[in-house]
Amino acid sequence: MTITRPKVWQLSATRAWTLERPRILAILNLTPDSFSDGGQLPTEAAIVERAMECLKQGADGLDIGGESTRPGAARVAEAEQIRRVAPAIGAIRRELGGALAITIDTTRVEVARAALDAGADAINDVSAGMDDAAMFGLAAARGCGIVLMHRRVEPARDVYSHQHAAAPEYHGGVTEFVREFLRSRARLAVEAGLAPESIVLDPGLGFGKSVEQNLELIERTPRLCEMGHPVLSGLSRKSFVGAWAGIDPKRPARERAEATVRLSVLHGDRGAAIFRVHDVEAHVRALVRR
Repeated sequence: MTITRPKVWQLSATRAWTLERPRILAILNLTPDSFSDGGQLPTEAAIVERAMECLKQGADGLDIGGESTRPGAARVAEAEQIRRVAPAIGAIRRELGGALAITIDTTRVEVARAALDAGADAINDVSAGMDDAAMFGLAAARGCGIVLMHRRVEPARDVYSHQHAAAPEYHGGVTEFVREFLRSRARLAVEAGLAPESIVLDPGLGFGKSVEQNLELIERTPRLCEMGHPVLSGLSRKSFVGAWAGIDPKRPARERAEATVRLSVLHGDRGAAIFRVHDVEAHVRALVRR
């Protein structure tokens, strides 16, 4: 299998990741309602401690968010997102300097702006710039990287990710539909002034796709890689992973950790370059040190 693998992700004017090896982006959810780890980091001290732990375990960066994107999640006001994330990013930068890259997980331009001002390097926008038309302009003006993700509907209406039946319809098949969407969004980002090497694509595993559609997107990642941008794998502990592994959906999400690593390895073999994960040490062992 021939896979086109981009060689670099330019996160900011001063930071780039070469992609000769998988890159690990550790999840820091500063939310009370995230599906796996909500409410576990209630203070700046706890946040900094977790960041240090991720660094020791081998993470390359942190993905910090102040609004849950789990299925059924309600929107969080921009001011509240900023209150959650900006001081945390500042604290991490004071304690760790530039040891870790930081991406801000938001779809709102004012939250992204505050996070960049506090020390974030890049933006992770699960709406691919659809929620806030000013997002591409901000990224271009700041010279920062951006992750563009496909989702079918906003999280409040997403119900498909653990289902085998009643799959949502994607004209032309899920892979080609997602590919065309991401190609279009990346083109618009470049037209807004972003450098092509600053763009990462995320197929949106677990967002408005059935179990089978998620697995197809993993298997056909080489098709997404053909567009010339790195592909991010964002499957960590999601419900479709548990369904694939035969884990009771009522069990805690942390019990999907082993199955997550197995699917992450498969996704890496199919071309994914960046892995947004809860379980840093296990992914470093499986992906980086193997």
